[in-house]
Amino acid sequence: MTTWLYILAAAVVAYLTKLLGYLVPAKALKNKRMTRVAGALTIGLLASLTVLNTFASGQQVVFDSRIGSLVAALIALLLKAPFLVVVIVGAVAAALLRLAGLP
Repeated sequence: MTTWLYILAAAVVAYLTKLLGYLVPAKALKNKRMTRVAGALTIGLLASLTVLNTFASGQQVVFDSRIGSLVAALIALLLKAPFLVVVIVGAVAAALLRLAGLP
């Protein structure tokens, strides 16, 4: 198979998945349990992606400026800063740590 066939197959699968979402009855989506499960899955997925992108580079575990950036953002969150400020604090912390010589 060529690359274009893989891309076409992925597009068809993505479209069919979205189409299946429209077929779910509204009653099932309004269920409180479904809302809690969807919220928990979203938070869990976001947390796992954050940890993976912070501590991994390829197939290696690394400790670099991303960890300092995450700690700075966490401190801003604990101080109840708005989300945009948290993102800016994390970015500035990463920039300063890289400027200081951390990879």
